[in-house]
Formats: sequence, structure tokens, C-alpha cells
Amino acid sequence: MKASLLGLCFLIANAASSVAAQQPATAPAPTTPPTKAEQEVLTLSKDKWRWMSEKKADTLAALFDDKAMFVHMGGAWGKTQEVEIIRSGGIHYKHAEIFESSARIIDSTAIVLSRIRLDAVIGGNEVTNPFMVTEVYVRQHGAWKLGSLSFTRLMGQ
Repeated sequence: MKASLLGLCFLIANAASSVAAQQPATAPAPTTPPTKAEQEVLTLSKDKWRWMSEKKADTLAALFDDKAMFVHMGGAWGKTQEVEIIRSGGIHYKHAEIFESSARIIDSTAIVLSRIRLDAVIGGNEVTNPFMVTEVYVRQHGAWKLGSLSFTRLMGQ
């Protein structure tokens, strides 16, 4: 009986993950128009993508909190390494096509989810990947600072 139950659980889990893998990933659709603060963060996020494509390392350094963390397909690191990678061209974020974005604000923290297609040059190789990107901003002294930027590659896109 235990083996049958475990087998059934395994089949259900596999079926659920298979169905989930076939569903297109989307950022949660807001039920109402963005608030002024949400729109401010969405605009800042869009500006950040432009600054990344333009390799504006100093502008990005001012946006990134000193304790910020960056999660990529190849690893995770802090602000200093991210800024230097952008400055040196180790990663050139050529263009991010933003398909959809949403923002949620919790107290002094903003979470932005964006479904994008990123064209980049990494170590001299041009790549294009579909991502769901999670950005976490924290409001400090009246300004938003980026605390985390995380790329999750989307399958089947």
C-alpha cells in the first residue's frame, strides 16, 4: 500500500510539473492600475535596463545598494563584481525586450517581476535568453535602491 501511494504521489507530481512546464510564464497581472509608487519603480526598472545596455556603470553603481546581490545563470555575486562586469564588458546587456512587468510594494520594499527576452554578449559570445527577472528595491532616504536582481531562465520559450 505504501509503495502504491508513493507511486501515485510521484505520478501526480510529475504530471503537475509537466503541465507547469508547458504553461507560459507570466508576471502576475495587476487587478488595478499601478499606484504612483509602483509606477515610479516600474519606470526605474525600465531605466535600469537602458543603463545596463548603455554600460552606464557609474549610474548603476549609484542605483545598486552596497549590499545588493545579483543572481545569474552562472553564479551569484555582489554590487562591486556586477558593476565591474558591466564596466569591463564581461557581460554586455545589449537589449532587454520587456513583455510584461508588475510591481508590488510592501512597506518600504518593492518587488518587480518582469518577463523579458535578453540579448547579451557574455565573454564575447552573443546569447538570447527568455527570463523572469525578480528585482527587489528598498526605499532609503526617499530614493529607491536596488537590493537584488535575479534571473530565472524560462523553459520552452
